[in-house]
Amino acid sequence: MKIYTRTGDEGETALFGGRRVGKGSARLEAYGTVDELNSQLGLARASAVHEEIHTLIEELQNERFVLGADLASPMDVKNGKVTRVEERHVRQLETRIDRLEEKLDPIRFFILPGGSETAARLHVCRTVCRRAERLLVHLSTLEEINAFDLQYINRLSDFLFVLARYANHTAGQKDLQWRQE
Repeated sequence: MKIYTRTGDEGETALFGGRRVGKGSARLEAYGTVDELNSQLGLARASAVHEEIHTLIEELQNERFVLGADLASPMDVKNGKVTRVEERHVRQLETRIDRLEEKLDPIRFFILPGGSETAARLHVCRTVCRRAERLLVHLSTLEEINAFDLQYINRLSDFLFVLARYANHTAGQKDLQWRQE
């Protein structure tokens, strides 16, 4: 099987269900940014020396495929092959957040991105995730999307913030405090 199909040479691509859309559409921007997030997560995972963090990031990368497939599938596509983000995915992120926060000191100041390499990379992931969230919100004003997608992406950025703090914690680094001049 060849990697190239030539079907996108005119600036369009097919969504799940067969509908063709322009590669600059709001839907493509949204799930393309989710794909970018997955690549950034790969960089963070490659830098992770703590096994738990490595495993958590790998789990997130697998979940990104669920979110990407959901976004690539308009809501009117009803075949059994479409994987959708569900409430359980949102709750799972909340459980992960709660579990990691138990291991961290309470936040008493604004935190600057940085510290260990893994934490810094996770902060980049967090900002890409926030951009994806903005694009999902925009997409939702144009067409129907799965409501759990918005909840999930919002919790994901929170989780990435906590995971970055946890990466610093496991590396023996303190969170970097914002100092107002």
